[in-house]
Amino acid sequence: MNALIEADDRLGGHRSLAVAALQGRAHVLGLQERNASERVRRALYALAAEFTTIAAWSCIDVRDLEAAQRYLHESATFAGLSQDPPTGMRVWINLAMLAYQRQNWTEQLAAAQAANVTTAARRDPFFGSMGRMRLALAHSSLGDSRAAQRALDTAQDALGKATEEDRPRWTAFYGPAELHHLAAIILNHNGECANAEAMAHRALAAIPAEFQRNRALATCQLALAQLRQGEPEQATATATTVFTIMAGAPLPGRMRSLIGDFHRDLFRLAPSTRYARDWADRMREEWSRA
Repeated sequence: MNALIEADDRLGGHRSLAVAALQGRAHVLGLQERNASERVRRALYALAAEFTTIAAWSCIDVRDLEAAQRYLHESATFAGLSQDPPTGMRVWINLAMLAYQRQNWTEQLAAAQAANVTTAARRDPFFGSMGRMRLALAHSSLGDSRAAQRALDTAQDALGKATEEDRPRWTAFYGPAELHHLAAIILNHNGECANAEAMAHRALAAIPAEFQRNRALATCQLALAQLRQGEPEQATATATTVFTIMAGAPLPGRMRSLIGDFHRDLFRLAPSTRYARDWADRMREEWSRA
């Protein structure tokens, strides 16, 4: 399990990771056929939910959204059988992420609201902060910048109250760095690009080196914020570092979408510049790795 999570941290979701996760799930479900106590059975269902969620997340990253929807519904069933609050929280968080990728804003909001009333969110400010960030993103998607800012503020407050505890390995991605990264997304969406740039810089200063994919995603947000403030040359230099961070690995689908957004905006603002032409050449080279 840890090896799968670490692979996702470095490079993001990919099809081989989804296959490996489903193989892990099949093994765990096979163990359910043996005699075991209720406690062990619940733990096995939680593990099955974890493997299935990794497969779903990988599909979200490569933008196979139909498969992701199917796996998340299966994961929700396993999470319910496990009666494990953090596992249930993870499923709702991922359902909110999937709805965002599908541009289903009302479903995104509903999933975020469900995450916020889970036992995990009510008991632990850490999970409460995670849920409030998803709520902030959902409000931003719906164009309600005030509600988004309120949810963002409460997410920051809750994270400040969280204590060091033994939480599941999958939660390692979330902390001040990820909060700043998600805040940059919200602020970019709300048109507050200067603040988005500041948040992206804060995220990049704090994201651990092993979270390669997250560093690249935050760099995309920084480039977009710079571009939307009328700094296309600086933004292009920033965006080019995404390829360096990914170290030749194929870009996950979500990252390709962000790079595509940057490319379109760059050529709308500065189509005939040397740096735009150099960028286009580099992007074609990187796209060929897919």
